[in-house]
Amino acid sequence: MKTKNILITGGFGLLGSNLYNFLNKKKYNVFILDKKRNFLKKNYLNIKKDRVFLGDYLNKDLIKKIILNKKIDIIFHTGAVTQVLEALKNPGYTYDNNINGTLNFLNIINNINKKIIFIYSSSDKAYGEVGKKSYTEDTCLNSIFPYDVSKSCADLICQSYAKTYNLKIGILRCANLYGPGDLNRNRLINGFIISVIKKKIFKIRSSGKLVRDYLYIDDAVNAYYLTMKSLTKGKQNLRIYNVGSKYNMNVFKMINKISKIINKNDIKIKILNSSKKEILSQKLNYNKICKELKWKQKTNLENGLRKTLSWYKSNINFFKDY
Repeated sequence: MKTKNILITGGFGLLGSNLYNFLNKKKYNVFILDKKRNFLKKNYLNIKKDRVFLGDYLNKDLIKKIILNKKIDIIFHTGAVTQVLEALKNPGYTYDNNINGTLNFLNIINNINKKIIFIYSSSDKAYGEVGKKSYTEDTCLNSIFPYDVSKSCADLICQSYAKTYNLKIGILRCANLYGPGDLNRNRLINGFIISVIKKKIFKIRSSGKLVRDYLYIDDAVNAYYLTMKSLTKGKQNLRIYNVGSKYNMNVFKMINKISKIINKNDIKIKILNSSKKEILSQKLNYNKICKELKWKQKTNLENGLRKTLSWYKSNINFFKDY
């Protein structure tokens, strides 16, 4: 059987880099598209340079060239503007990047090779505010804020292309991901860990009461892999899955859990409460992916946090300017 050629956008990110390592170990022919030149220059992730394309997926000619030249069979689109505050400050670019970037791939696939499998990294944020109840894949996408809406729109566009043009598409709506290799220091878990290691005050941008699901990166990567396999082997051309977690809590509770693992009680935090335009509470129902793909959450929270803490201790030199 021919080895599949895979392209991962946003390949220097938490999800993209871990997905790259996983698929590479399974002997797939994996390439990365990312525009963060400094990540490659500093060789954060030990990814071979001949596997990397530095560029922007808003450049249609570039992505068409990559897909044709490398005979790409599968695309994991994990690249995006991912930070809620960044999206609030620059909604125009967020919509352009997250929506039109996705649309570029869909149009190119539709025009040159409809057999290419496209797996889109959506988000639990695409649902918007649901309150205390959990939501299923059939729950209406009802978002408000720029990042959330950008994910909802791209999610719906992917569904449209699967149903209208018969493209093979997977859509994964994941919980908040954490784990080794996350170079985005503005996220809760790694931001807090870095602050503790460097003995800095950790600033909580919210009230500390926002509730989220938290999922270790290896479990998310496995969900993407299983979705890819199902689209490769099965006749169904659209797969949509929530990838949630049994660990659902607010910011304060997560900080307390990490503090216990680090065994420090004198950690200084500052509550900024400056992030008012965010979803208050989210919880994913993920029964569908467990039933259909036999996916399960393998990493418990304490083990996941310990592995994450260990990685940051070993790689704290990456964050000299923190």
